[in-house]
Amino acid sequence: MSPDITETIKELAIPLAEEKNLFLVDVELKTGGGTEVWVYLDGEERGVNLDECAEISRELGFLIDAHELLGDKYRLNVSSPGLSRPLTDIRQYKKNIERTLKLRFRKENDEVAKLEGVITSITDVGVLITEGKDQSKEIPFDSIIEAKIIPVIN
Repeated sequence: MSPDITETIKELAIPLAEEKNLFLVDVELKTGGGTEVWVYLDGEERGVNLDECAEISRELGFLIDAHELLGDKYRLNVSSPGLSRPLTDIRQYKKNIERTLKLRFRKENDEVAKLEGVITSITDVGVLITEGKDQSKEIPFDSIIEAKIIPVIN
């Protein structure tokens, strides 16, 4: 699949998400045994509900067909990113304040480091992580390789 198709789907999905006060996190195309389109949405202050996913899926499917991007046979999946997917958009960090984050990042010397701690706050340039007893470290967004929320079951 062409990267242009992915970009076009992103361009079509962004306004649909924004109408619902959501934002586009990512679009993935998977091929082999049929084409699957995965569209991941999130909200800055809230999650995404099933009705919103269904409505955006219908509208986006209509637009994909109207632009003749994928032909007749494809499966369109619209969902929230879920806890298993890494955070990829800065807006995702804000709603996860006070949750535990595990991340890999590049230090100034290009060495890769790992850190696990609680998201304390977000700045314009990075995320403040508290590990242990009040030991905080700001990690710049542009140095983060991968960041995942660690689910806590109470």
